[in-house]
Amino acid sequence: MAETSWDMSDLDAAARELAGADVVAFGGVGIAGSTLPATAAYRLLEQALPTHADQVRRQVAWLLEQGSPAGKAYAATLLGRFDAVAGRTAWEALRGSGEEFTTFTGCVMGRTSLADYAAARLHDA
Repeated sequence: MAETSWDMSDLDAAARELAGADVVAFGGVGIAGSTLPATAAYRLLEQALPTHADQVRRQVAWLLEQGSPAGKAYAATLLGRFDAVAGRTAWEALRGSGEEFTTFTGCVMGRTSLADYAAARLHDA
């Protein structure tokens, strides 16, 4: 696999995209399997983790504070990818939020609260 390089402006742009996200989807959505901008931003931050962990961690901390409900879900997922204990702590903190967002799994669209989504992630862990 080719080495990919990012600069801080790429990571900042990805975090801003997630901060305003209103949908959580980790794969393609709809019949065409389109990749949403937030999914692409999540993937960029996820791919940057091995070489830019400190920068990504700062972005995640900011998203957990400032992000939309979907942005917070993306952030807690990312956090759990490189620090399972911190990820679990983030999900536990988010269990109290009644804020809602849309989810997509393939062609299936749903709606959930951040509290229910967090509870499910904690149950799966």
